[in-house]
Amino acid sequence: MKKKKVSILTTLTIAAALLLSACGGTEESSNTTDKSNKPEEKTEEKLEEKIVVYSPHGKDILSEFETQFEAEYDVDVEWLDMGSQEVLDRIRSEKNNPQADVWWGAPSTNFDQAKDEGLLSPYEPSYAGNLDDGFHDPDWNWSGTSQTPEVIMYNSKELTKEEAPKDWDELLDPKWKDEIIIRYPLASGTMRTIFSAMIYRDFKDSNDPSKGYEWLEKLDANTKEYSANPEMMYNKVAKGEGSISVWAMPDVVMLKENKNYPFEFIIPESGTPVLTEGIAIVNGAPHPKAAEAFYEFVNSPEAAKLLAEKYYRIPTRSDVTDLPEWITETEIKSMEIDWKVFQEQSDGWMKHWDENIKSGEKEIKE
Repeated sequence: MKKKKVSILTTLTIAAALLLSACGGTEESSNTTDKSNKPEEKTEEKLEEKIVVYSPHGKDILSEFETQFEAEYDVDVEWLDMGSQEVLDRIRSEKNNPQADVWWGAPSTNFDQAKDEGLLSPYEPSYAGNLDDGFHDPDWNWSGTSQTPEVIMYNSKELTKEEAPKDWDELLDPKWKDEIIIRYPLASGTMRTIFSAMIYRDFKDSNDPSKGYEWLEKLDANTKEYSANPEMMYNKVAKGEGSISVWAMPDVVMLKENKNYPFEFIIPESGTPVLTEGIAIVNGAPHPKAAEAFYEFVNSPEAAKLLAEKYYRIPTRSDVTDLPEWITETEIKSMEIDWKVFQEQSDGWMKHWDENIKSGEKEIKE
């Protein structure tokens, strides 16, 4: 199908056109023109022919928006699907020679880290007035695209709702030994947030992570394996190789309704971390105009509604209407978290987990 060619350009006003046509007139008429009233002439701006997107959103979302954006703008979209922490690490490694234009999808804590390291380029989108203050960086280095509550996920063929754990601490019951399969935390912003939240519960008062580390040690004792990517974790829990995991609520709903996985979720009774997922333009992006266009395109009201209905994302924009009932009727008890503390402490906490808590005999399953 032939793609529609779209370019960003500014047109001359009628007055400007008349002034241009007058350039061929006499010297007298040229000198009597009031130059203070002459409109500024602007050159045509055009989107670059390519854009590179790093994202943990998965091939389904990325492929769909690749197709839509290419059809609308005639810009070739290249995307790389990887964990949000992996995106941050890669952009760090490419700081002196940026390869990506847009980073689409990660917890706000990851974006705050990137901001502090000078990896992001500020961009205030056209819909800024429809985002609450908590859904964007004060300097617009990133803005929120969706909200993601974390939950306990279980295989509904293996466990009933009554049998499944109702809160975080119940995951430590010895009866769940070798029943828990978890996405490898160091590569996943979602899992790093969940693990950090478990440490933060006591740390916020004691300023000591010791009790949180003890909690993670007990969880590790019940964990059968750490999966290298989300798809592996989904498949193993779906097959009953493990009956429990912890993950993002929208993904659990999507896998159940779209792929018929036997998944259900429980919102922890004591509260849960609710992530703000975001988007940002990479500092030094090779294709900055296309990056801005993509940023706007994937966050339009139409895109937000599509992401809610088809991909189970809870939008941050306040002007998106007629959302699915699973969003409007789900009650979430949000855990109170100082995200700045997360940003400052998370790397150290996760390094300690990797070096001192994770059982050596547990492989990261590829």
